[in-house]
Amino acid sequence: MTFPSAARDLALFLARVAVGAVFLAHGWQKLFTNGIDGTAAFFDQAGVPAATASAWFAAVVELAGGAALIAGIAVPAAGLLLLVDMIGAFAFVHAGSGLFVDAGGYELVLVLGAAALALAAVGGGRFSVDHLLTGRPRAARHVNG
Repeated sequence: MTFPSAARDLALFLARVAVGAVFLAHGWQKLFTNGIDGTAAFFDQAGVPAATASAWFAAVVELAGGAALIAGIAVPAAGLLLLVDMIGAFAFVHAGSGLFVDAGGYELVLVLGAAALALAAVGGGRFSVDHLLTGRPRAARHVNG
C-alpha cells in the first residue's frame, strides 16, 4: 500500500517538525538552561573528549539543526550533523546504560539518530524551504526532463 503523495508530504512535514522540536529543545537546554559551562562539566564527567568544544558542537548543532528541520532548510546537511551528534551521545554517554532512557539508556538517542538519518536521506519534502528554493527533487527533474 502506498500513501498518496500529499499524505506522504504531510507525514514527512509532521515528522520533521516533531524531531526538529526535540532537537531544538535539547540545544536550547545545553546553551541557555544548563549553559555551556554546565553542559561541558557534564560532558567532562561522562568522559566526552574535548568537553567544552563538544558541548558547543552539541548545543549549536541541536539548536540550529532542530530549527533547520522545522523550517525544512538544508535538511540533508542538518540530518547528517544531528546523526553525528547522536553517535557521540550514544558512544560517550548512553551506550553502557542499556536501552531504557529511565536508566540513562540510549533509546531516545537511537530514535533521534535514526530519524535524523532518515531525514538526511529523504530531504525536507514538498512542505519545506528546500523545496521552495529548488522546486522538484533533482531526481525527478532528471527523469522527467
